[in-house]
Amino acid sequence: MKYQCTRDSSVTVTASQAIVQGIAKNGGLFVPETLPAYTLADLTAMNGQSYFDRAAKVVSDFLPEFTPEEIEECVQGAYGGGKFSGGHPAPVVAVKDGDCAMNILELWHGPTCAFKDMALQLLPHLLTHSLRKTKCEKTAVILVATSGDTGKAALEGFKDVKGTEMLVFYPENGVSPMQKRQMNTQEGSNVSVCAIEGNFDDAQTGVKKLFVDPAINEKLHANGMLFSSANSINWGRLLPQIVYYVSAYSDLMERGAIQPGDPINVVVPTGNFGNILAGYYASKMGLPVNKFICASNSNNVLTDFLKTGEYNRNRDFHATISPSMDILISSNLERLLYDVTGHDCKKVAGWMQELSEKGCYKVDDETFQKISAVFDAGFCSDEDTKKTIRQVYDNAGYLCDTHTAVAVKVYEDYVARTGDKTPTVIDSTASPYKFASSVLSAVDDQYDDKMDEFDKVERLSKLTGTEVPAPIAGLKEKPVRFQNVCEKEQMGDVLLRLLGLA
Repeated sequence: MKYQCTRDSSVTVTASQAIVQGIAKNGGLFVPETLPAYTLADLTAMNGQSYFDRAAKVVSDFLPEFTPEEIEECVQGAYGGGKFSGGHPAPVVAVKDGDCAMNILELWHGPTCAFKDMALQLLPHLLTHSLRKTKCEKTAVILVATSGDTGKAALEGFKDVKGTEMLVFYPENGVSPMQKRQMNTQEGSNVSVCAIEGNFDDAQTGVKKLFVDPAINEKLHANGMLFSSANSINWGRLLPQIVYYVSAYSDLMERGAIQPGDPINVVVPTGNFGNILAGYYASKMGLPVNKFICASNSNNVLTDFLKTGEYNRNRDFHATISPSMDILISSNLERLLYDVTGHDCKKVAGWMQELSEKGCYKVDDETFQKISAVFDAGFCSDEDTKKTIRQVYDNAGYLCDTHTAVAVKVYEDYVARTGDKTPTVIDSTASPYKFASSVLSAVDDQYDDKMDEFDKVERLSKLTGTEVPAPIAGLKEKPVRFQNVCEKEQMGDVLLRLLGLA
């Protein structure tokens, strides 16, 4: 299986090369030339299997260079060893809120309590094997921009991994207090963290510029280093996310919630579009999906695009209580456009150039109709997010974080608008304790904002009778290691300094 560049399909690489490189030299993203095809028999064969077995099956179908033994080593290294609480890395929980029956896909049982663990516990294993396969003896500099969850998950996944250096940039005022503490207390001899004075889009744009900066790349090359990425622009990050959609379908079949072949709807709270795109790829492989419902917060650039066909980042940026979705440039949308245009790299490159130069682009009618046939969308304000957290807790006894609540609200609006009662999977992307202040304010009538963040965590646990995840509880005593802050124009200088090259 070869991988193509979305902006020039004549550029092809192996799976290992795609994982090592992360992003094409022209800024495009790597995608498989073709996708594996799964029959209903293939899907039902996964009933009764462990998550490890399902992951091994899906991952191996995309990585033909890897031996079965290597795949097994990667999967066990990622999901074994007690890293994920509860025995199942991605359990599906039935929740009923009034007339809406939902299947909540909990993706936050890993070491950083966010869905990014599902991919970023596996990516380091894929990368180290890929480095060997490409006979690359250079140190991989893993460069990440984060809106909160990716940073910590990448730091945790890559800490002390030989042959790698890990550097994370995050918006100083664009993550939750708990996310910030998670990153700035990170252990590991090969990791560094720096806040930037700006928003996530500034961090993401800065990182992309660093990837293609000739002077910086030459400096790295001269010192035995090369760039790679742990953001979802790296195919090795996106691939593991396909697994949990396939796994969720099998779990629903096992539970009798659906019959083999029954379609499902999938609702995803997303800003960068990677998480929902992984589900879309699963459907292209054969997973029966009726509709993908894209849930946004007040930064509803994706909602507008999916309803009009025009992508326009020229709008106010909102810092919300669901900060992992505070994004106006959705990188992975490029991969969807490449797919629905039949791999028309010229069209995609043109739209991406317009986005870079003008901040907007509009797809043609044929492309828009193909997207509209598969996707629906909606958005949710902070006020409605808090109301939904309270409503679901009062009605169903289920505690949502601020991102999951966005998805629930958008889904309930979708059902009210369409009457579509197709069995539905809703991605729950983070533990409510990562956003304890906002969640507590939604469910506590005596909420006191002046409380310490860890007092809020304790109060939330006592009030709701839910358990504080061990990774969150353990943060209180961890020393702060990083307090770096820079302007977005200084990211290159900071990179070189933290790598010891300045």
